[in-house]
Amino acid sequence: MTDNQTNTTAMRLAEDDEIEIDLLALLRDLLSHWLTILAAAILGGVIAFCISRFAITPQFRSTSSMYIISKETTLSSLADLQMGSQLTQDYKVIVTSRPVLQAVVDKLGLPYSYKSLKGKLSIENPQNTRILSITAQDPDPAMACTIVDEVAETASQYIADIMELVPPKIIESGEVATQKSSPSNSRNALIGAVAFGFLICAYYCIIFMLNDTIVNEEDVTKYLGLSVLASVPFREGEAEILKAAEKKKKDGGKSRAKKKK
Repeated sequence: MTDNQTNTTAMRLAEDDEIEIDLLALLRDLLSHWLTILAAAILGGVIAFCISRFAITPQFRSTSSMYIISKETTLSSLADLQMGSQLTQDYKVIVTSRPVLQAVVDKLGLPYSYKSLKGKLSIENPQNTRILSITAQDPDPAMACTIVDEVAETASQYIADIMELVPPKIIESGEVATQKSSPSNSRNALIGAVAFGFLICAYYCIIFMLNDTIVNEEDVTKYLGLSVLASVPFREGEAEILKAAEKKKKDGGKSRAKKKK
């Protein structure tokens, strides 16, 4: 068989088998690198933990609750419950409106704009209730409590002025947090470990799939579709070289092909 015929056969077989992957061999290859994968996962977890612990500023949250329906705005004075729900949605918009937040910024002398303050707030309406929960987040737990209380107080008064109603009742003031709300060091460490472990596994999978080095007779049949008729005896020392090449292939490395016929 000429070289051109051999190359043609090899290309045809490669095209036919290009999507075939020996999953069992791939799994064995990954298991052979389990120490490296484990070390990478531990390293990733340690790095992520250190970043979360020392590089990310911890945040604290404080929550204040406001009851929407006051003496003059009871459900009996509304058309139906749907109207009360719509009123709750209106209040949520008013709480984070520019006049309310700008008044809070000016009163507390905050070193940032009302838009930045808005990014520190979150408003929730528990299902089937007429209660608004206002939560403020800040690196200083005392400041988070001060901000949320001032926002609730200012919003209550502003709502009363705009809608000409009795101010909504503040049923729960903010509390100074004793534990940070974010970041979660353990969760970030777990994410880092999984990410690093996945990356090293992906690396070994790519190496395994791209490694089409011909090392033994089985590889000749697999990649070229040819039968081995004979082999040239090794000279002294070449057998050890072949064993080293086969070991390197199993480890995912690339080695040069030995002389085969």
